[in-house]
Amino acid sequence: MITKHPVAAASGALVPTSAHVSAHAAEVKVLSAVGMRQVMLDLGAKFERATGCTLAITFDSTGLLAKRIASGETVDVVMINQSAIETLGKNGKVITGSVAHVARAVAAVGVRKGAKPDISSPEAFKDLLLSARSVARPSPAVGGSSADHIVKVLERLGIADEVNAKSVIVNTGHPVQGAESPGDAVAKGKAEIALHQLQELMAVPGIDIAGPFPGELQGNFAFSAAIGTNAKETEAGKALIEFLRTPDAMVVIRAKGMEPISP
Repeated sequence: MITKHPVAAASGALVPTSAHVSAHAAEVKVLSAVGMRQVMLDLGAKFERATGCTLAITFDSTGLLAKRIASGETVDVVMINQSAIETLGKNGKVITGSVAHVARAVAAVGVRKGAKPDISSPEAFKDLLLSARSVARPSPAVGGSSADHIVKVLERLGIADEVNAKSVIVNTGHPVQGAESPGDAVAKGKAEIALHQLQELMAVPGIDIAGPFPGELQGNFAFSAAIGTNAKETEAGKALIEFLRTPDAMVVIRAKGMEPISP
């Protein structure tokens, strides 16, 4: 079962500068990629407080969410990988004129507290992956941006079989085997290192960030938002997307370890 995360109220103020919603307190259904989770848990609560709307957010992999939307599931705001959004637009599942690019992320390495591995080059990164006793990573079976990228990196380095044999696979959409993310697996002693998007690793207490994947191996995960063609709360959904692209929101996006994409 996919976990639905209600966005809780937060302290502090972040008032949208130009977002306008209808008078009634709308409940906005949002399907969001896991890569945007840390941003949405922060900004979502601030949007709720500023507008009176409620966000009902489900986090899962881009691949699984895209399938749900393609099958006709009702959604107000979709926030997934840019290429998947473009495909949904071509297939008439999101309003193409509403598409907005929100943030980018890179892949990184999480390690146990105090560990300081060398990942300064592809060769050093390869050596780390081969020497590690266990490697936590997102499930490659669900079409997530980082999971797909990690598969390509391992194949490029020529060590896919070796790393697959010692991988701790984590379904990042909801808790599996006591871990909600690869970083959690390291924090709980279930794996030696974690491979995931930087912002997800930064959110895990009890681990250190060794750094992004070296050079071209980092990847570039761009996340975009759009209004579903069958949306029930179109205006509130547009207000949310606009809110995520305000200067104040961009400060939060950077603080979470992502790079905002300017309007």
